[in-house]
Order: sequence, then structure tokens, then C-alpha cells
Amino acid sequence: MPANFPEVWLGRIRQNLDQSDKATFLDGIPEIAADVHQINQGTATEKNIIYVPTTDFETEVLINNNTYPIPFQEYEDDTIQITLDKYQTKVVTLKDDDTLGASYDKIDVVTKSGKRAIVTSKYKKAIHSIAPLSNTVSTPVIAVTGGPNALADADGRKRLTYEDLVIAAGKFGEGRLVLNKLHWNDLLMDRKNFGDKLVNYVKGTLAPEILGFEIHKYDGAMPIFTAAKAKKPYGSIQDADDLIGSVFFDKEAIGKKTGVTKQYFVKAENNPTRQSNDLSYRHYFVAVPYKAEKIGALI
Repeated sequence: MPANFPEVWLGRIRQNLDQSDKATFLDGIPEIAADVHQINQGTATEKNIIYVPTTDFETEVLINNNTYPIPFQEYEDDTIQITLDKYQTKVVTLKDDDTLGASYDKIDVVTKSGKRAIVTSKYKKAIHSIAPLSNTVSTPVIAVTGGPNALADADGRKRLTYEDLVIAAGKFGEGRLVLNKLHWNDLLMDRKNFGDKLVNYVKGTLAPEILGFEIHKYDGAMPIFTAAKAKKPYGSIQDADDLIGSVFFDKEAIGKKTGVTKQYFVKAENNPTRQSNDLSYRHYFVAVPYKAEKIGALI
């Protein structure tokens, strides 16, 4: 086994994480320009955190002023702390015989499931974190109506219609709309308003825009809401009365940050009991609204 085998694995998993398909709903959202602070590094309580300055300050404008000296206005800002989510794979054990002379192709095969699990998990968590906690003026959670004809599917679920998007646009304005699979299919059925635009949406082209919403589809698990329009905790099971949400937001209201990726590796030669190479990975990432505003959901 090459002496630099651990370094090769670490470089490869980082490359896979960077090159894997991204959830398009995060495209165009820049990484937060803040240093990652590692707290309690090397312990069970290790964290990656960042500090982000934020302000609601707006400069007041005087019109046709004739009073001097001009009054002062003091600038005000604040700082919020964001803790990155920690993603860890279980320890993968590889028999020494299987890793002797391992090539890049072998590394890709062995790390594929771990890479996919990390990527899938972090984007499921991202869309859940972006979704509002509850229905407020600043974070509207809108129940779809099925339109004037109260359209519903075979299970009695009301379908998302053009009229529902008009209501959302009226409460929210322009933004990015991330549709769950059910709502996406609802719009596909309305060929008059949506069919051609959505069918022609192919990878590499700009997302379609409808009523000021930039439309995205996400096939991963979307946030679950109760009938009372409250978001259930991440990883919850959907109950009979719960509804799967689609999420909309202002891109400027969302921050994302990629933290540290770590490799944990024990060579077979240092593992006489198992005689296997043991590997696991830890990855930090977060995507969240800066404040409880400029986000919403359709349920």
C-alpha cells in the first residue's frame, strides 16, 4: 500500500464533495466571508462557528434641507454567531487485501456511498433550515387551495395552482421558489401556465421565472409542516395531517458556509486485531437565513 495512501484518500473525498452535484436552490448564494473558528478541536464537543456582522441601518435622507449644521446619524450594527452543522460518516473498514495497490477508481468506488450520504444530508438539512418555523407576517406559510376549482389529487391533497403562486407573490414579492416533487408535478399538469416552461427546464440552463419567482426543484426530503403551519423538527416522520412544504426565499437573506473536512484513518499495519484500514470523514456546512424574515413556504 502506498505510503501516502491516507493523503490520497483525503484529497479525493474533498474533490468529490466539491465536484458533486449541488442543490440548485443554493446556486448563486456566496459563501459567507467569515473565518471559521474551531472550538474544542479534537474533542467530542468540537464545533465550527462563524461570526457574521449584520445591520438594519438605513441612511436618512434630507430633502430641500435649509438647516445647518446637518444632524448626525450614528451607524449601528450587530454580530450573530452561526454554528455549522457537523456531518460524520460511520467508520468504513477495508480489508488490507482489498486496498493493496488501490487505484483512484478503487477509491472512488469505496468512498462513493459516504460522499453521497454527506452531500445528500447537508442539502436536506439546508432546505429545512431555510424554511420558516411558523406562519408570520415576515415568514408566510401559505396553504395551497387548488385554485378556483379546488383541484385535488387522488388522496385529497389540494394541488398547487397558478392562483396560489399569485397569493404567495402578493405576500412575498420576488424570490427563489424551491418546489417539492408533488408541487412540481402539480404545475406540470397545468400546461397552460407552466407545462412548457417546466418541461424545457434542463440542466445547464437558467431556471424558469414565474410571477417573479425563480423556480427550482429539489428531489430530496423537504420540510414537513403541521396543519397549524408549524415546521416539524428535522428528521420528523410525516403524520396523516402533515403537509410537505415548498420553500421560497430572498437569496440575499440566506447565508451558507463550508467548514473543515477531516479524515480519520488507521492503517491495517497499525490495526493488528482487525487487520483492516478504518476510515471515516467529518464535514462541516451550514445554510441558514440570517434572520426570521424574507422566507416562506407553500404547504
